[in-house]
Amino acid sequence: MATSSLFQYHIQIFLLSLLLCKIMCTPNIIQCDEKDKSTLLKFKYGITDPSGVLSLWSIKETNCCQWKGVHCDNITGRVTKLNLHCPEIYSNYGHNLDKSQCLTGELDMSCLFDLEFLSYLDLNNNDFNTIQYHGQCKNSSSNIYYLNLSDNDNLQVGNILHWISNLSFLHYLDLNGINLQKETNWLQLVTMLPSLSELYLEDCRLQNIYPSLQYANFTTLKVLDLSYNEFVSELPSWVFNLSSSISIVELSNNFMHGQLPQTLPHFQSLETLSLYNNDLSGLIPNWMGQLEQLKKLDLSDNSFSGSISTSLGNLSSLTYLNLAFNGLTGIVSEQNFLSLSKLNHLVLGSQYLIFDFDSEWIPPFQLQFLELTYLTPNKLPSWIYTQNSLTLLAIVNSRIPLELPNKFWKFVSDQVEYLDLSNNSINVDMSNVLLNSKVVVLGDNNLRGGVPQISPNVTLLRLANNFLSGSISSFLCHKTKEKNNLKYVDISHNLLSREIPDCWMHWRSLLFVNLESNNLVGKIPHSMSFLSNLIALNLYNNMLSGEVPLSLKNCKKLRLLNLGENEFSGAISNWVGQSVIGLKLRSNQFSGNISTTICHLHSLKILDLSNNRLSGSIPSCIRNMTGMISKIESFDSFDVTIPTIDHVNFEFNVNLMLLIKGIKLNYTHSILVVDLSCNNLSGTLPSELFMLIGLNSLNLSHNQFVGKIPQDISKLIQLESLDLSNNLFSGQIPETMSALSFLEALNLSCNNFEGKIPSGTQLQGFTNLSYMENPKICGPPLTKICPQDKKVPNEKQMTEDDDDDDNSDIYSWFYMGLGIGFVTSFWTVLITIFFNRRFRHFYFKCLDRVYDMVLIRLNGYLLGPDSSTRWQEWTKLLQSFIWKAKIYTKKQAEGSSREPHEPFSRGNKAQSLRRVHKLFKFAANLSVKLKHLCVLFNNFL
Repeated sequence: MATSSLFQYHIQIFLLSLLLCKIMCTPNIIQCDEKDKSTLLKFKYGITDPSGVLSLWSIKETNCCQWKGVHCDNITGRVTKLNLHCPEIYSNYGHNLDKSQCLTGELDMSCLFDLEFLSYLDLNNNDFNTIQYHGQCKNSSSNIYYLNLSDNDNLQVGNILHWISNLSFLHYLDLNGINLQKETNWLQLVTMLPSLSELYLEDCRLQNIYPSLQYANFTTLKVLDLSYNEFVSELPSWVFNLSSSISIVELSNNFMHGQLPQTLPHFQSLETLSLYNNDLSGLIPNWMGQLEQLKKLDLSDNSFSGSISTSLGNLSSLTYLNLAFNGLTGIVSEQNFLSLSKLNHLVLGSQYLIFDFDSEWIPPFQLQFLELTYLTPNKLPSWIYTQNSLTLLAIVNSRIPLELPNKFWKFVSDQVEYLDLSNNSINVDMSNVLLNSKVVVLGDNNLRGGVPQISPNVTLLRLANNFLSGSISSFLCHKTKEKNNLKYVDISHNLLSREIPDCWMHWRSLLFVNLESNNLVGKIPHSMSFLSNLIALNLYNNMLSGEVPLSLKNCKKLRLLNLGENEFSGAISNWVGQSVIGLKLRSNQFSGNISTTICHLHSLKILDLSNNRLSGSIPSCIRNMTGMISKIESFDSFDVTIPTIDHVNFEFNVNLMLLIKGIKLNYTHSILVVDLSCNNLSGTLPSELFMLIGLNSLNLSHNQFVGKIPQDISKLIQLESLDLSNNLFSGQIPETMSALSFLEALNLSCNNFEGKIPSGTQLQGFTNLSYMENPKICGPPLTKICPQDKKVPNEKQMTEDDDDDDNSDIYSWFYMGLGIGFVTSFWTVLITIFFNRRFRHFYFKCLDRVYDMVLIRLNGYLLGPDSSTRWQEWTKLLQSFIWKAKIYTKKQAEGSSREPHEPFSRGNKAQSLRRVHKLFKFAANLSVKLKHLCVLFNNFL
C-alpha cells in the first residue's frame, strides 16, 4: 500500500513537472493593442507594396505584433518599433539602386505618430513620393527618439522640419537624400530639438549654412553630417564653436571656401573631421595636431598650401589620413608619422610634394590602404615592403616613369587584393608576370610583351592603353585547376594581333569584355556563347570579319554590343539578344534588309547601323522598339558595379562612341539614337518611325529615301539632331518642324525640297548650309527670295514711294522757308549796320573785344609752357575723330548696300542710309581739311 502511494506521488510530481516545463517553455505570445492595429492598417491603405512586405498586415491576422517590421512591448503589447527599411539591391548591370520592390505611395506620418508608444521608426531606402502629416489621425506621439526617412529620393516633403521640430525626445534624425531646398530656416528648426545627438542631412540640396552665425544651439550634438549639399560660402563659424561633445563633423562635397580658423576650437572629443572636395585654402593649422581623440582626417580635394605640419605626427589615435589633391609643398618624411601607430589608411600626394624617406625606416603602423599620387622620386619607398596587412595599394599619376623591381610583383601577389598602378609610364615586359590580386588596374602605362598570366583569384583586369602585343591565346587558353572568377577584362588600345582564341568556355563569370582598337583578325569564336552573364562586349576597331555566329544570342544578358569599324558581313539576324540597349554595328559590310528582329528589341536605346550595305526600306514594325518611346527622366548610365573586396566596389563605364551633331563623342549614359546613314536604304519614311517620340538623334543621310517628310515629325519633341541630307526627298519642308524646340543640329541639304522654309526662329536660326543643294527652296536663312514674298515688297514700295512724294513736298517747302528766312535775317542785320550809325559802332566794338579776348587766351594756351604737348594731344584727338568717322562712314556705306527689309521712320531705310552716308563723307572730308590746317598752323608756330 505504501509502495503504491509512493508510486502515485512520484507520478504526480512528474506530471506537475511536465506542466511547469510546458508553461515555462511555451513562448509568451503578446497580443497587440487593437488601437495600434487599426492605426497600422490605416497607414497601409495609402501604400503600394510590390513585393508583399505588408501582406500579413490584414484584419484576418489578429496579432499585429507578429506582422513584419512591427515590434511590441513585451508587457503592454503596444507598438514601440516599426522597421520597414528596404534592403539595398543593385541591378546586375548598373550601380543604381533597384527600388522596384520597395514600398511606394503616400507616407501618412500623422497616422504613424498616432501610435502613442512608438519610439523607433525606420523607413530608409523606400520610394515614397508624398508625405502626409495632417491627416485624420492626431499627432499624439512624442516618444520617438529614432527617425530615419533617408534615401526616399522622390519624396515631396513640404515643410517637414516644422513638425519634426516638435519631437522633443528625438535623438537620431536621418533625412539623407531628401530634397530640403525649400527649408530656408532649417538650422533654426533643428536646433529646436533639445535632445538631438545625431543629425544626418547629407545630399539634401541645402544652400544656406549661415556662415556669419557665431553659435548654434546644439547642446547635445555628437554627429553632424552636412556633406553633399550646395553650400557656397565660407566655413561657418558656428561649426567650430560647437560644444565639446561633438565627435563627427562631415562637411565634404560642398562649395565652401576660405581658411580654417587659426585658434583651436572646442573639439576635445572630435573623432572625425571630413572637409574633402571643397575649395578651402591656406595652411593646415597646427592645432590639428592637438586633437588627441581624432581618428579620421580627410582634407583632400581642396586648395590647401604650404608644407604638411609635423604636428600631425602626434595624432596617436589617427587611423585615417587623406591629404591628397591639394597644393601642398615641401618634403614628406618619417618625421610626419612618428606617433601614428594606429594608422591603417593613408592617402598622400601632390604635384609639388617630394617623398624623402630613410631607406632603413620602419614605420610604427601597419597599413591596410595606401594610395600615393605624383610619386617623386620614381622609386617606391622601401618601407612599403614592411607592410604585412596591405590590401589596397594605389600608386598613380607619377610624373616620371616608375621603376618596379622584380620583388614588387611577388610582394603584391602575396597580400595586395586591390592593385592600381595606372598612368605611371611603367616600362616592363609583362610576359612572365603572374597577377594574383583581385583587382588589377595597370592602364595608361608603357607595358610591353604579351598579356600577363592571371590566377583564378583575379576578378577585374584592366590593361588598356599600353603596348602589349602578340596573341591572347596564352592568356585565355591556359588551364587552371580552380574555377576562374574574372568578371571584367579590358585590354583595349594595345597591339594585340592574330585571331581571338576559341577558349571562352573557361571564363563563364565574365560580365565585361573590351578588346577595342587592336589588330585582331578572323571571326568571333563560337565559345563566346558560353558567356551567359556577359553584359557588355566591345570589339570595336579591329580587323574582324565573317558572319556573326547565331550562338551569340545565348548571351541573354548582353546589353551593350559594339562591333563597329570591322569587316563583318552577312545579314543582321536574330543573333542579337533581346536585352540589348546599345547596338553599334557601323562601318562593316552588313547587307540585306533591316531585319524585323531589330523591332523586337524592346529595350533598345541606341541603334547605329551606319556605313554598311543595307538595302530596302525601314520596316514599319520599328514602332515596337518601346525603349525609344519614353523620355529618359533620369541619368541612365552604362556604369556597372562589380563587388571586389570588402568595402570597395569597382565601378566602370562602357563608352560608346557615337557620331551626333557632326561630332564623334564617347557617351557613358543613355541617349536615344537611330543612325542608318550611309547605306542603300530606299522608299518613303514610315509614319511608325515618328512614334519613337523619345529620340534625341535621327540620322538617315546618304541613302535613297524618297517622298515627303511626314507631318508627324513634330512628335519627335526630344529631337536634338536631325540629318536627312543626301537623299531624294521632295515636297515642302513641313511647317510642323518648327515645333522641334530642342533641335540643335539640322541638315536637309542635297535633296529636292521645294517651297519656302517654314518661318520661325527654330528653322530659320540655322545657317544656309543646312539647306544647300536644294535648288527649289527659298526664304531665310537663304538669300533667295520666294516669289510670293516679292509681291508684298512691291506693294509696300509703291506705298513708300507715295509717302516719299508727300515727304518730298514737305521737305521742299521746309527748305524753301529755311532759305527765305536766312536771306531775310541776313539782309535785315546788314541793312541795320549800314544805315544805323549807333548800332554799327556798338557791333564792331563788341567784335574787337571778342577778338582781343580770344587772341589773349589762344596765345597763352598755344605759346605758353607745354604748348608742344598740347598740340600733339590736339592732333591725336583730331586724328582719332577722323579715323572713327571713316570707320563709321564705311559701315554705314556697307549697310546701305544691303537689301532693305523694313521701312525706316516714314521714308525708305536705304535712302536714309545714303543720306547719312553723304553727311558722314562730308564730315570726314571736313575733318581731313581741319587736320591739314592744324598741321600747317602747328608748323607756323
